[in-house]
Amino acid sequence: MTLTAPVPVAPASRMRYGGLVVLMLMSFLLVTAEFLPNGVLTEMAAGLAAAAVSSVAVALAPHFVTILVARFLLGAAISTFWSMSITVAAALSAPDRIGRAVMFTSAGLSLATVAGVPLGVLLSEALDWRLAFLIVGLASALVGVAVRLALPSVPAAAASSIRLLVDTLRRPGASLGLIGHVFIVLGHFLAYTYVRLALERLPEVDAGTVVLLLTLFGAGGLIGNIVIGIVVDRAFGILAVVGPLAIAASIVVVLSLPGFAAVAAAVFAWGFLFASWLIIVNTWVGHRMPDRLEAGGSLVVTGFQLAIVVAAGIGGLLVDGAGVVVTDAVGAALLVIGAVLFGLSLRVPRTR
Repeated sequence: MTLTAPVPVAPASRMRYGGLVVLMLMSFLLVTAEFLPNGVLTEMAAGLAAAAVSSVAVALAPHFVTILVARFLLGAAISTFWSMSITVAAALSAPDRIGRAVMFTSAGLSLATVAGVPLGVLLSEALDWRLAFLIVGLASALVGVAVRLALPSVPAAAASSIRLLVDTLRRPGASLGLIGHVFIVLGHFLAYTYVRLALERLPEVDAGTVVLLLTLFGAGGLIGNIVIGIVVDRAFGILAVVGPLAIAASIVVVLSLPGFAAVAAAVFAWGFLFASWLIIVNTWVGHRMPDRLEAGGSLVVTGFQLAIVVAAGIGGLLVDGAGVVVTDAVGAALLVIGAVLFGLSLRVPRTR
C-alpha cells in the first residue's frame, strides 16, 4: 500500500552547476566544522544555519556542556544535509545524471577530508581555536544565504513518518540493499578506525609516513569522487559490487604487508573506492525509488550512522581482545558479505 503520492521533484532539463557547487561548499563547511579540534531549500538553509550557530556557540562557550550541546547541533545539521542532499541533487540534474549531481556533495566531503581538516588545525593554531570556530561559523552563515538563494524549492514528501520509512523498506530489494550498505560501511570503519595500528606494523613506517599514507587515502577519495561520479549513472550496479570487493582486497594487502609501495597503492585504492560509496548508494536510491528520495536518503544516512556506532563499539573490543589483524580481517569479510547482499538486491525486480 502506498502511503503517499510520489514526491514531485521536477528534474532539471540540464545540469545546474551553480547550485551543485553551492551544495559542495555546504558539505565542505559542515565536515570541516565537524573536524575542528576543541580546545535547498528552507530545510537545508536551516541546517546550515544550525551549523553556523553550533560553530559560533563553541567559539563563545563558557563551559564544556555548552560545547557538547553545540556539537550535537552540528551533528543534527550534518544528518539533515545528507538526508536531503539526494532530493536536491535530483532537482538540479537531468534524470539520467543524478549520480553525477550527487558527486558534488561527496566531493565537498572528500575535499574537507583532504584540505578541511588541516585548514581547521592551521586556523586553530594560528588564530586560537575559538576564533577558528567563529570563522567557520560565519562562513557557514554566508553559504547558508547562498543555499537559500541558489537552490530550488523542493516540496517535502507528504505525510513523512516512520510508517513511510517502513513502507519504503518493504519495497522489493530495498531492505536487502540497505542491509548490504550497512555491512559495507561497517566493514570499512572496523578496518579504517584502526588503520594506523595496521600501517605501523610495516618496519619502514613511522608517524610521518602514516600521515603521508592517510593523505594518500584522502587524495584517492577526491579523485575517486570525480572519476566514479562521471560513470556512476551508467555503471552503479557493477560499482556497488566491485567497489566493496576491491576495498576488502585493499585491506588484505595492508594486512599482508607486501612492501611500502604495494601498501601505498592499496591505501590509495581504498580511499578512491570508499569515498565514492555514498555516490553509488544514493544513485541506487535515485534509480530504485525515484518517488521516495527523501525516505531513501534518510535510510541511507541512518544505516551509515548505525554502522559507525556499531564499528566504534565492537571495533574496540575486537582490537583489545584479538588484535588489529583479526579486526581488519573481520572488516574485510563484512565488506564481502555487504557486496553480495547488495548484488542480490540489484537482481530483485522493482515490482513483483
